[in-house]
Amino acid sequence: MTLVQTHSRSTSTHAVPRTVADAMDATGPQVWEDMTIEVALSVMAAARTGHLVVCDEDGQCTDLVTRARLIAVRESSGYTDRVRLRDLSGDGGLFASPPAPVAEAEYAMRHRRPGVLSVVDDRGSALGVRALSR
Repeated sequence: MTLVQTHSRSTSTHAVPRTVADAMDATGPQVWEDMTIEVALSVMAAARTGHLVVCDEDGQCTDLVTRARLIAVRESSGYTDRVRLRDLSGDGGLFASPPAPVAEAEYAMRHRRPGVLSVVDDRGSALGVRALSR
């Protein structure tokens, strides 16, 4: 027989996540770089999400796009229905590794939009997302 020790937790206190891995949510939809803006917006609407993780042909994360960013591109003067996610100008998205401190990730999200980042493993594969609390 194995003795299992249990520790009761107070219901009035909440544990504060220390790492991004502790605080991340499920990745949500992952799409390919060759997807058009219109299709990406449709995927977002169907998934009822405000962001998509963009991956290259090897399945590595290259960007994270938000609905606001896609709508801004669609409403720009240079937009055509042939614009693909890989054509978006930007800094390549905001990424964090699972052991990164939550405070550092939140600082980066506050100072660089879009307020959400992809959590990726050492191979660049999406593990989850972390969004700023509203």
